[in-house]
Amino acid sequence: MAETSPVRIDGVRDIVQRHGALPTRLLQILREIQDDLRWLPAEALDSVAEALGIAPDRVRRVAEFYAFLYTAPRGAYNILFSDNITDRMLGNRALLHALCARLGVGIGETRADGRVTVGTTSCTGMCDQGPAALVNGQAVTRLDAARIASIATLVEQQAPLEQWPRELFEVTSNIRRADILLGRHFADGAALRAVLKRGPAAILDELLKSGLRGQGGAGFKSAAKWRSCREASGAVKYVVCNADEGEPGTFKDRVLMQDFADLVFEGMTLCGRVMGARQGFVYLRGEYRYLLDALRDTLQRRREVGLLGTAILGEPDFNFDIEIHLGAGAYVCGEESALIESLEGKHGVPRIRPPFPTTHGYLNQPTVVNNVETFAAAAKIAVEGGDWFASRGTAESKGTKLLSLSGDCERPGIYEYPFGVTVRRVLEDCGARDAQGIQMAGPAGHMISAKLFDRRICFEDLATGGSFMVFDQQRDILDGIRNFTHFFVHESCGFCTPCRVGTVLMRDLVIKVHTGHGTRYDLEEMRTLGRIMQVACHCGLGQTAPNPVLDSLEQFPEAYERRLRSTAFEPAFDLNAALEEARRLTGRHDPGAYLNEEELLLGAMP
Repeated sequence: MAETSPVRIDGVRDIVQRHGALPTRLLQILREIQDDLRWLPAEALDSVAEALGIAPDRVRRVAEFYAFLYTAPRGAYNILFSDNITDRMLGNRALLHALCARLGVGIGETRADGRVTVGTTSCTGMCDQGPAALVNGQAVTRLDAARIASIATLVEQQAPLEQWPRELFEVTSNIRRADILLGRHFADGAALRAVLKRGPAAILDELLKSGLRGQGGAGFKSAAKWRSCREASGAVKYVVCNADEGEPGTFKDRVLMQDFADLVFEGMTLCGRVMGARQGFVYLRGEYRYLLDALRDTLQRRREVGLLGTAILGEPDFNFDIEIHLGAGAYVCGEESALIESLEGKHGVPRIRPPFPTTHGYLNQPTVVNNVETFAAAAKIAVEGGDWFASRGTAESKGTKLLSLSGDCERPGIYEYPFGVTVRRVLEDCGARDAQGIQMAGPAGHMISAKLFDRRICFEDLATGGSFMVFDQQRDILDGIRNFTHFFVHESCGFCTPCRVGTVLMRDLVIKVHTGHGTRYDLEEMRTLGRIMQVACHCGLGQTAPNPVLDSLEQFPEAYERRLRSTAFEPAFDLNAALEEARRLTGRHDPGAYLNEEELLLGAMP
């Protein structure tokens, strides 16, 4: 089992001091401590609270909020299988059970000798090369029976991860189609020289002409966001890159951070100059930990050649630097205000807006939060001009869009298209010849059937953050919907009742239908519950959580109807069975101790 000796606990203070004893660094501090101890014992949390001068309850709330932080012991090898629907389509469940059988451990359990824990996580962002898993935070791809056998042997031999075969950890980019963002050479520093030569106001004008909109899915005009922050009062401003790409089926930002990190960092630095900010943060998805060392090396190289840090390109008043904060498995932190809360060392609960981050963001100061793809595009626009970018796309959607393709297609990977491309063209290019439907933009997006494949990818038609999960004619659509409802239950932050309770009720209704116990009454309940969640939930997570169910009820009604029972209503909970223990304890077995049919119906009604 993991050691928690006084000597190792004393090391907590050293970690806190390396982070300047700043409460805003709490999540990073806890991650480092866990790297050392494998988990976060109570005495370590108390020590952190004392060293930071904050309440112990605050530290515990953060430790308990994030899926990748553990307040109970874990094994020396912590193996988490990706349980996204695309991994399931590739056979991950059989591989998970096979590994558990070889290692003699149950799913979600730590083996008695403390050597290994095997569990699941929602998605690793490796949908184009699954089934995938995380081993001590490092991505393992293309799992099959042979690789499972190899992993089991390595665990039993207690081989350090550094000695595992490198091919297990190979992550490929799979860029299948490139356009102006991925296909043109970009000289490091070109965008920064452009802003120094032309000035921030001119760059803002080019950004406005380009029509660039936020590429994370919301589609807010980038020039308006940057201008709002530039004009906001406040001596200190911040730039934040949202690389917390948690939407299952989406992995475009992973590829940009792996192959085009200089372009992304250049876009952030450009933004810093335009706004007058001196500090930037990359909030990197916890599942992308494998990128951390390479990204830090890239940042250091940029400092050494004068593209980051103090006096950038020799300009005395051009000072801007970037830190990377690693997330810890919280999907809700992809929402910009929840991300800021996490950056500040808190658990990631979305803020009430307004005010918006452009005026009251990180540490309540003006802050621009943009997606990875948005910063990359902004750097290109600074060099090539707004008209160049706007020459692609549609009237309301300028430029290009990166799409992550996975599921039932021959060529999964990254495809870059001008806005306005049809769904059908994308499916043809990726080899999805037998598609019955796709889930766009992850579970929070929209599901569409084959009759809508001639619609276009753009903000004025089908907006997307950048993913297609393809389901062919042999798939049961309801399998995917059930997986999505489990995902939202797991990822809800629990802040508001409509989301906390609504996601559970929706999941249970889908399971009821999926297992053959549903009726038309239950379908109406799904629709009613979905409408309530869309208007009553606090943030976008809860508001979009019912989308897969509502869309599939409309687009694929047969997936539900073929499972319905003929009865008008069937309760999902057996009240008579639940009362059996009470009858046994009281010794009552008379007719009055049992509920009749009318009472059962009334008791089960909402």
